[in-house]
This record gives sequence, structure tokens and C-alpha cells, in this order.
Amino acid sequence: MLTIMKTASLIVVLILALTFCLFAQTPNYGQPPQGVALTPPMGWNSWNKFACNVSADLIQQTADAMVSSGMKDAGYEYVVIDDCWQVSRDANGNVQADPQRFPNGIKAVADYVHSKGLKFGIYSDTGTLTCQKRPGSRGYEFQDARQYAAWGVDYLKYDWCNTSTQDAPSSYALMRDALVATGKPIVFSICEWGKNKPWLWGGQVGNLWRTTDDIEDRWEGLHKWPGGSCCSYGMLDIVDAQVGLETYAGPGHWNDPDMLEVGNGGMTNTEYRSHFSLWAMMAAPLMAGNDLRSMSPEIKEILTNKEVIAVNQDKLGRQGRRVHKEGDLEIWSKPLADGTRAVILFNRSKEQKEVMAAWEDIGYPAHLSASVRDLWQHKDLGKFTGKFTAQVPSHGVLMVTVKP
Repeated sequence: MLTIMKTASLIVVLILALTFCLFAQTPNYGQPPQGVALTPPMGWNSWNKFACNVSADLIQQTADAMVSSGMKDAGYEYVVIDDCWQVSRDANGNVQADPQRFPNGIKAVADYVHSKGLKFGIYSDTGTLTCQKRPGSRGYEFQDARQYAAWGVDYLKYDWCNTSTQDAPSSYALMRDALVATGKPIVFSICEWGKNKPWLWGGQVGNLWRTTDDIEDRWEGLHKWPGGSCCSYGMLDIVDAQVGLETYAGPGHWNDPDMLEVGNGGMTNTEYRSHFSLWAMMAAPLMAGNDLRSMSPEIKEILTNKEVIAVNQDKLGRQGRRVHKEGDLEIWSKPLADGTRAVILFNRSKEQKEVMAAWEDIGYPAHLSASVRDLWQHKDLGKFTGKFTAQVPSHGVLMVTVKP
């Protein structure tokens, strides 16, 4: 009996010791910038349409267009310059903007964006160089953060090129600390392409984190880059990669399936409507990537649909998820703060199909009577019990709210 008790005691001691070791080895990366991105950020980023062809004129004209198009009124607020704005560092290590493209410097551009009632964002990289071989922030984190704050930067997208043997969580935490030290609230966008499972640690470090490699303006399919440095994905491939990540998102910290391609010409308007609806459903940042100065009415209608945007910006901060899949037909659902469900009936097939959303799949009892509203047609469809069925076009969605 004594031997058994000693053995049991030894097992308990070993379990406690193992538990202590596990917790002792769990990194504590502190906290991300507080009080920002309590709903998914909305804005515009230069990369998807313009790549390195950025300038002060482009950014100022985009800010003008964000206001005149109604996008500001719809909730868009950040105007973000991506890679290629920077060319060198001066003798004191201060990062320098391209003098040809930004002749009055970055602060003048930020001031102009702010004068429109908008917020200004910029780009850098955790490595020694950015993805386009411009100066990165490695070794200059606190200096760069102070410079950004002095310029009036409100948003930093921070990439993961030319990083060698760096540890991703620690590298991003270092810039997070630098941003916090400025005392200025700056949204911190982690862009390391999901390589180090940032959903596991990103909530302690930043406000949003990319979950995959880059999106490309097409419906589906993997495209490998020259040189074998991986790839970019079609919209559907990005969507599939989000399944299972929904529990990691919430106010102040969001999964980021990459920027919107709506309006860039590689998909149909039906496919763009699906793209926008799914990003709204997944509580993804809504960062437009098209030329706001020359949008068609149809594209502007997609990007400024306030009822769809309201689902994305719902204060509960829950990421929607796929709750039913039958071949190419899917149901996605997102709980909203008022108890309503936002629901997408999604048809990935090449033909129009009848799609059914069952109440039990979206978390309601089958006997419930509920009102259904079409968010793209902006009309009430009536009351339904137990389920809702509709014809959905090929590659299209029907996005509704279901309200008991």
C-alpha cells in the first residue's frame, strides 16, 4: 500500500513539473496596440492595383475619391501606401521617401489624407529589405516607429521578406513594442502570410494577421511564383483556408485573408459580390485594392453596400463560419449582436442551383419562425419556419439576415 502511495505521489510530482515546464516555455508577447481595430479595419491599399507605381498624387487623388464615391460614408477610413514609397536611409538612419514620387515627403501626404477626415497608413518589413528590395526595418524598429508617429501614421502593414533566420513572433513583437512606445494609437497589420500560424500568437502582438499567401484577382487556382518562392491563390482557395480559424478572431484582433480584389477586372461582378460577401461574413478587414478614381457603378455598389458592411462591422465581433457543405453548395453563418444571424447561401458550381439554409445549421431551433432579408436586393423576403430555400446563380451568393 505504501509503495502504491509513493508511486502515485511521484506521478503527481512529475505531472506538476511537466505542467510548469510547459507554461514556463510558453512565450508571453505582451499585448497589441489597444483601443484600435475593435471592428475589422476598412480602407484602401495601393498594392493590388498599383504595385510599385505609387506617388503622392495617387494617394491624394485616392483620398479624394474615397470621399466623393461615398466610400468614406460607408465606413472606409484608412488610405495605405504599400511597398516602394521608400528608397534609402540618411546618415542618421532615418528612412527616406522617394523624392521624385513624394517630393514633399510622407508627412505632407498624411496631412492631406487627414484633412479629408480619413486615416493614413504605411508599409515596412521585418527584414533588412522589403519584398521589393527597399529598406526594411530590421535594426531600426524604434527609430522607424518614432518617424511614423511623427508623420501621423495611423496604420502599419508589416511584411515578412528578407528575414533570414528571424523568429516571427519575436520580430513582430519588437515592432509592436516600438509602436506602443510612441504613445500614438497605430493599427498593426502582421503580414507574414500564415507561415508561422500567426492566429496562435497574433492576438498578443498585432491587430490583424495574414492567414495565407497573397490573393490574386481570379476565382480559384494556385499560381507559383518564378524562382519557387511559393505562390498566390484564387479567391476560393483563400476562403477554404479560413475554415477552422474563426475562434481566433475578435474585437481588436482579426484573421486577415488578404486585401480585396473587387473591381480589378479578373472576376465577374457576380464573383466580386461573392468575394465581398464572404469577406464581410468572415469579419475580415475590408481593404479595397482597386482604382477608386474610376470605379464602375456596379463596383461602387458592391464596395459601398451598407447592409453587407454592417455584418462585417457588427459589434459582437464574431467571425462567420461555414456551417454546412454539400458538394459545391455551402451555408455560412455569423451571429450578430442583436441575436440575428447573417447567412450566405453560396453556389460554387458552374450552374444555377437551389440552395437551402436549415435553421438548425445556423443555431436556431427548427420550429422557429423568422424574418429573412436580402442584403443585396435590400428587401424583406417574408417569414419562414425551419429553413429558407432559394435559387442561387453560378459562382454567386444570396446573403440574408435571419431574425426571429
